[in-house]
Amino acid sequence: MSEGTMQRRAQRDGQFDQREQRAERVNRAGGLNRLLAAAVAVPVMLIAAGCSSDSGSGDDDAKDVGASIGAGSGTDSAASAAPTVQAAAYKTLPEACAVVSKKTLTELVPKGAAKGKEGTSSDTAARASCSWSSLANNGVKGSQFRWLNVSLLRFESDATTGDGESQAKTYYAKQVKDAQAVSGAKNVKSAPVASTGDEATSVRYDLKKSEGAFKQQTVVVRVENVVLTLDYNGAGLAGDKAPSAETLTKSAEKAAKETVAAVQSANGEGGSGSSDTSTTSPSPSESASSTPKATPSKSSSATPKATASKAAAAAPKASASAKS
Repeated sequence: MSEGTMQRRAQRDGQFDQREQRAERVNRAGGLNRLLAAAVAVPVMLIAAGCSSDSGSGDDDAKDVGASIGAGSGTDSAASAAPTVQAAAYKTLPEACAVVSKKTLTELVPKGAAKGKEGTSSDTAARASCSWSSLANNGVKGSQFRWLNVSLLRFESDATTGDGESQAKTYYAKQVKDAQAVSGAKNVKSAPVASTGDEATSVRYDLKKSEGAFKQQTVVVRVENVVLTLDYNGAGLAGDKAPSAETLTKSAEKAAKETVAAVQSANGEGGSGSSDTSTTSPSPSESASSTPKATPSKSSSATPKATASKAAAAAPKASASAKS
């Protein structure tokens, strides 16, 4: 082999080695670039995945919060929509024919103290009444007639009609108004009655009947959620003189105080409404909390068909006629 040929081969071999070296460097550089690109791409993907995950979690949290708020709103609305009323203080009534003492009955209706007539009631814990009549014959001087009636009405708290005390206040005002507006009444006078229940009014008037001139006294009292209407009238018949209106009024107020005390006693109180006791009665809330809850009475929310004062106006005529 000639020297020239050997030189050309050496040059080709050198050139080939250079090309190989350049290719290897290019390959190395390309691999490094790809590695760097992959290293950069991985955090980007992780960040994107993290954002996507956070976004989904946020939506779920928002949904949960929204659902919670919605549920709470529904609960609050249901709670606010449910009506609540204060429990009635008094849960029962005393026996109507035992609310006035025998001593007082003997003074008011001497001939009928032991003959109380109890009114009919389907629920004596909500509505009760009793009446007594007396006709004392004084011979040629005539006779003295007396009639006493006590009516009790208890109102129970109810979501529809309201709390018992508010109902009693309304009915109390109505009874007073009715007593003041009796047909044919003359010389009508009204006055508050002290130390009797929570509020009390005495109404008196003259009423002319065919049998004689009657003196009518009506005492209306509210004690907590109970209203009592006491009617007491008297007349001098067959020539006997008419009784004193002042005396009859004092007697009626005395009987009303005893009735209030009986109502309080029946409900576990010491009878603070009575004129002869200084016992302090518990507050309405204490009475309501210490007394078992009773089923609302339909009778208590109903207004009586006839007022006691109207019955009083009609009663003397029947009793006096019986005498003749």
